Amino acid sequence: MTDHGFTTTFAVDQTPTQAFDAITDVRGWWSEEIDGRTDQLGAEFTYRYEDVHRCRIRVTEAVPGRKVSWLVVDNYFNFTEDETEWTGTTITFDISEKDGQTEVRFTHQGLVPAYECFEVCTTAWGFYVGSLRSLIATGEGQPNGRGRPRLPAEEAASGQGR
Repeated sequence: MTDHGFTTTFAVDQTPTQAFDAITDVRGWWSEEIDGRTDQLGAEFTYRYEDVHRCRIRVTEAVPGRKVSWLVVDNYFNFTEDETEWTGTTITFDISEKDGQTEVRFTHQGLVPAYECFEVCTTAWGFYVGSLRSLIATGEGQPNGRGRPRLPAEEAASGQGR
């Protein structure tokens, strides 16, 4: 984590191209409730989890085997006073080779401790970046889906608490 955003890094044995392909397969690791293209420069897609969170994201950079960047164009949370906290933030996946492995560095620039969603969002990103790592390494991620929360905060916010 930095003062300007949340960052986490992991390494896998797969190639940078395999990492890039998995990152752009957003339905495979973040959510099955994605509408739109996630693999094309300039494309926009919408993420939605129930009525808890939705956002519209533009792909601003897509360099195979190297980098993927997104701009959050619009955002809504049902659990924060400022429903638009993510609007204008950027999400970047930097891919590099290091010590015989592929390193993926995830950064959500603008997701800062001052945000009401910070704790919930960084916990969620930790889980979903782990899901991405799993998708790259094993071919199977753990995306959320309609009626299928993956985190306690998703369960609580959608009224599906155990």
